Amino acid sequence: MTSATAHAFNPPQLEAANLLNLVIVDDERAVREVCREVARSLGFNTMVAESAEHTYRLLDSQAVDVVLLDLKLPGVGGLEALHKIKQRRPDAEVVVVTGYATVQSAVQAMKNGAYDYVTKPFTIDELKLLLERVAAHLKLKTENRMLREKIKARLGFGSIIGHAPEMEKLYRMIAKAALSNHPVLILGESGTGKEMVARSIHFSGPFRDKPFIPVDCGSLVPTLIESELFGYVKGAFTGAVQAKEGLLAMAEGGTVFLDEIGELPVDLQAKLLRAIQEKEIRQVGSTKRTNINVRILAATNRDLETAVAQGTFRRDLYFRLNVLNLRIPALRERRQDIPVLAGYFLERLGRDFGQERTLSDDAMKALLAYDWPGNVRELENCLQRAFAMNSSMEIQVLDLPSAIHGENIRVTVEGCGSAKIVPISEMEKKTILNTITQLNGDKLLAARLLGIGKTTLYRKLKEYGSPA
Repeated sequence: MTSATAHAFNPPQLEAANLLNLVIVDDERAVREVCREVARSLGFNTMVAESAEHTYRLLDSQAVDVVLLDLKLPGVGGLEALHKIKQRRPDAEVVVVTGYATVQSAVQAMKNGAYDYVTKPFTIDELKLLLERVAAHLKLKTENRMLREKIKARLGFGSIIGHAPEMEKLYRMIAKAALSNHPVLILGESGTGKEMVARSIHFSGPFRDKPFIPVDCGSLVPTLIESELFGYVKGAFTGAVQAKEGLLAMAEGGTVFLDEIGELPVDLQAKLLRAIQEKEIRQVGSTKRTNINVRILAATNRDLETAVAQGTFRRDLYFRLNVLNLRIPALRERRQDIPVLAGYFLERLGRDFGQERTLSDDAMKALLAYDWPGNVRELENCLQRAFAMNSSMEIQVLDLPSAIHGENIRVTVEGCGSAKIVPISEMEKKTILNTITQLNGDKLLAARLLGIGKTTLYRKLKEYGSPA
């Protein structure tokens, strides 16, 4: 750092940097403070860490967009720290700081995923230009992601495939829902495409140019759900060194899609209800309420009426979300769409890999006979596996997961001098348990090879009385 001070540097904030969270990692306090002031003046939300361990704790508890990382930290190698940072936050951009004598390390860091580097001593202008560049880069990434979302749904319901009467009814409901601003509750089993329906509602309506923000309520850490949804003020809790805008506020004018709403803790259900009713939120640690204008779409594979009766879901929130109700049919309820979906997935796989594949008649019969507990997602995974397992032009029935082709295989066992037909459910159970045994208990790999979702596998194991 040169003798110029950050106090003399006071440019207008960059629009691209607003709301970006930056962590400055350096064991020299003076360097941290100067970098912090420059970054703040550009509009970054800044946090500081004096060690790699401190950095990891911040990454585990905060949303972080940019890390300014000194490669010469005490007790840890710079490349090792970079690797752990990218493991925790793959989408964060890391800018490494190094001395002239170790520029080669910075070059290696860029090969390992760093965005750019700067050498010490650097001037304030050098740091300013670098932070401006990374902010512009992240803004472009966000705009490209939003553009891809719009392209996905540019044909309205074109990304949803099916011509069964149940689907035609769904399309009419989506069209009606897209023209309103009411909350919508999307119901359907796992793998039916609830998020795809939500995207179609948003991108087919008048707010298609506004943000669409999906939130997986089932995967968020319970202690972080409130701060993620509503945001927090500086000092709200340990580690909240800067205020952070919540997802509900970030979606201003657009749509928030709350996937697996049934997993939301009861205490947060009350706060979400107030946000929907009053159109206002209160950040964690704040006494001030902020008005919001967002549309809420929610989805679940749970029976919310039963959850209400059991006291695990608020009745008033259920009625508030259930203004419009869309039910996505399970794949077994629209078997006539299976050939169309299979053809679509095979065509897409053929384009991706430059190889065409077709299904044999027996393979198609097996697909039509199977009940698809994992629905369209399971069908897609099944064909991906079959595509990878088969190098010939035609996919045969034995290329399909055993749980599927078993539906069309008549199995007999010896007993009392006569053949005995084994029920399909028993054959399915045997296939699943044998596969897990052969894979030494690796359930995730078993689910993938069997072509079923992990949730479905765990549900089956629970039914069998086997440890999940």
